[in-house]
Amino acid sequence: MICALVRNCKSYIAFLPAVLLTVAVAVVSLWESPHVPREMAMHDKLMHGLMYTVLAISWMAPIAKYQISNIKYQISNYLLVCLCVTAYGALIEILQRYCTMTRSGEMADLLADFLGALIGVAIVALLRILNFKS
Repeated sequence: MICALVRNCKSYIAFLPAVLLTVAVAVVSLWESPHVPREMAMHDKLMHGLMYTVLAISWMAPIAKYQISNIKYQISNYLLVCLCVTAYGALIEILQRYCTMTRSGEMADLLADFLGALIGVAIVALLRILNFKS
């Protein structure tokens, strides 16, 4: 289904930043690091939220640029991107838990990832609405 969204866009090059950012998120998230002090836990959640906001925007922007004006189609695109970015966050959390020695997968991180994805998609939707009004 996401492949159909990508095919509808005029240029695959538009997705290059999203692909590179997706790889960068995986590298940063799975990089072995020393233990983070408890005082930094809130900053960690903020970083998760920001990373996944930017990730959702990077995937949604080229899709929103070329999507048709049918509102049901647009909403399904926004939901699909939010779902895929959140699923990617869940995969990263699982990999952190089982494939790294110094990282741990946490539900709180996944919640921050979801909220970040939701905010990113909402930003693109809002900018698209404002663009139509001007």
